[in-house]
Amino acid sequence: MLRLTNVEVRYDRVILVLKGLSLEVPEGHIVALLGANGPGKSTTLKAISGLLKSDAGQVAEGSIELDGQDITRFDPADIVRRGVFQVMEGRRVFEHLSIEENLLCGAHTRTEMRKSGLEQVYTYFPKLRQRRTGLAGYLSGGEQQMLAIGRALMVQPRLIMLDEPSLGLAPLVVQEIFEIVQDINRRSGTTILLVEQNARLAMTVASYAYVMENGHVVLEGTPARLRANQDVQEFYLGLSTAGERRSYRDVKHYKRRKQWLA
Repeated sequence: MLRLTNVEVRYDRVILVLKGLSLEVPEGHIVALLGANGPGKSTTLKAISGLLKSDAGQVAEGSIELDGQDITRFDPADIVRRGVFQVMEGRRVFEHLSIEENLLCGAHTRTEMRKSGLEQVYTYFPKLRQRRTGLAGYLSGGEQQMLAIGRALMVQPRLIMLDEPSLGLAPLVVQEIFEIVQDINRRSGTTILLVEQNARLAMTVASYAYVMENGHVVLEGTPARLRANQDVQEFYLGLSTAGERRSYRDVKHYKRRKQWLA
């Protein structure tokens, strides 16, 4: 469905962030893009959705293909019309609009889908139906994240890209949201590209995962394969070689072996 091939992204024509990034997202799957702060995960999503221009960024090399068609230079609105929707980090709801007004904003490119879109969103998120006339600014962080995902569902997208959906949320709320994400994928077949620092949680829902460092992929595979990798265990899952949890001090001073970047 989606393929990135040797993508390089520069900001202000000088700062190189993505350095030959290649990855694939098969239709109907949940794929996770993992990594610590700063390796280019959010930049990858912006490159796909066409939002780099707002940050003075551009795809300098490589290609981004959707169903075999090169969309590298497409306008963001055209990419949305093709069924690709990005849920930005930090939720970014319109606080002074009602919940339902926020949702309707998500369907501005396909107004004919407003009624069916609302019904679908309220099916997945009953809490939003109950509070649909209230201001979005009064929602909790978890409810705002649900609203942001619901806004993406308004156009019945083929691909949803989620940028750090667990950020700043309580563990129980995060678990609920991830279960809903799985349900969306299972019931509607929506493809999901998930950017997440919480590798342990992301690998419970994904069928395939990529690990990024310094602007390119350093590891990839099924969650089972990555969990078995000693580098992933120690650096991302906080486990020792014996499978025990490591202390913050141990993880902080952990130095990766040379094969990590091989």
